[in-house]
Amino acid sequence: MRTHWIDDPTTYDGSQLRAHWILSRTGIVGDAAVGFRGACRVRDDEMADLADLDGPGIAGDDMVHVVWESFAAVDLLLAVHRQRLLAAQAAECLARLAPGCAIMRDGDDLWIGDGKLSISIATVSPVSALVHFAVNATRGGAPVRTSALADLGVDPSAFGRDLLARIGEEQHSIVEARAKVRPKGEWR
Repeated sequence: MRTHWIDDPTTYDGSQLRAHWILSRTGIVGDAAVGFRGACRVRDDEMADLADLDGPGIAGDDMVHVVWESFAAVDLLLAVHRQRLLAAQAAECLARLAPGCAIMRDGDDLWIGDGKLSISIATVSPVSALVHFAVNATRGGAPVRTSALADLGVDPSAFGRDLLARIGEEQHSIVEARAKVRPKGEWR
C-alpha cells in the first residue's frame, strides 16, 4: 500500500469517498492512503452514514483528512476494522506528539474531554473499500462541541504525515504476517 501527503489545501465534501478518487487526484494506482488539510463540508447527497442524515451535519473549517482505498476485498466489515485501527493509530500518534494529553477513543471517534476531535466513516464501492478519517486542526465551523490539534500544540502537517507513515507500516506488517504463516496440518 502506498501513502501520499497532498500539499494543496483540499475541501472534503464527501465526493472524495468514491472508487478511484485517489487515482484521479494523485495518479497512484491500487491500495493507497492519502492525507491532506482543508475544510470539511459534507453535502447531504454525499452523506454515507445514515445516522447523520437527520443530524446537524458534518463540517469543520480546518481539518487533517485521510482517505484510504483498498481493492483487496470489497468487504464493509473489513473496512470498519481498518477504520477502527486507523482511529487507534491516530490516538497513538497524538499520544507521542502531545505526551500527557488524555485522548479517549470511542469506536472510531477520538475525544479530548467532551470535545469531539475526529470524524470518520467506512463504506464500500463496487470495486473497493473506503475509509475517511479526519481530525480537527483548529476549532470552528463544526455543528458540535469540538477539540483540535491546536489545543494540543500539535502541528497538523506533522500529525498527518506521521499518521500516513503508521498506516503504511502497519499494512506492510500485516501483509508480511499473513505471508509467513503456515496452514495448520501442513508438513514441514
